[in-house]
Amino acid sequence: MTDRFAAFHALHHADRPLLLPNAWDHASAAALAARGHRAIGTTSLGVAAAAGLPDGEAATRAETLRLARLLGGLPVLLTVDVEAGFSDDPAEVAELAAELAGLGVVGINVEDGRADGGLAPAELTAAKVAAVKAAVPGLFVNARTDTWWLGTPDPLPETLRRARAYQDAGADGVFVPGVADPGLIARLAAAIDAPLNVLLSPGGPGPAELGPLGVARVSTGSLLFRAALAGALAVLDGAGVPPGLPSYAETQRLVAPSAG
Repeated sequence: MTDRFAAFHALHHADRPLLLPNAWDHASAAALAARGHRAIGTTSLGVAAAAGLPDGEAATRAETLRLARLLGGLPVLLTVDVEAGFSDDPAEVAELAAELAGLGVVGINVEDGRADGGLAPAELTAAKVAAVKAAVPGLFVNARTDTWWLGTPDPLPETLRRARAYQDAGADGVFVPGVADPGLIARLAAAIDAPLNVLLSPGGPGPAELGPLGVARVSTGSLLFRAALAGALAVLDGAGVPPGLPSYAETQRLVAPSAG
């Protein structure tokens, strides 16, 4: 397991950013693995919506663990979105992290955004990060701050304050979703002394452009899940079948890695 932890950490220190696609079930993860992605994340929105539950309200702890078990047989490095840890008790968040690591998970995202549209105290999120790192030192903890995502006034100084607090607590990376301006991304990368993670934004810079700005990881977040929904509706609306549609047999073969 130590080698898997180290391999995932190394992907954040490569010559180009890690493009991390986010899956929501076994089929989506298996398809991404078959496409050759070495690492895959989960999307909390996709997991929650597929289960008929709200995202960001600590409602999907069981579903998140179940998905991690399902994906354990895939030949990929798996990192899991745990929202804010499904608890405000750092010890409970650490217990969850240890359980996920026992299932083969090599990283987690833990966020400071709250369902009411506010931000959790930075000290609380830092305490969760510290508890997780004490319980599972090798686990890659990607600390997400929702300063931009939630529209914090003048977000740059607050983002940097939170990033420092999370790094001091042991975070291995910092995730700032919602920022797409290349100049701001470059400023964040220069000021944050940890691998910077941003979201892939439709119409925004791609990994090739983000790498020179200092970005280490580019996540798709819920984009693929929402694109799948849009594709299904487009077929019904008469847009036709998208190219490269997997056949029945190809889809069946996606379960082969975990069969038996």
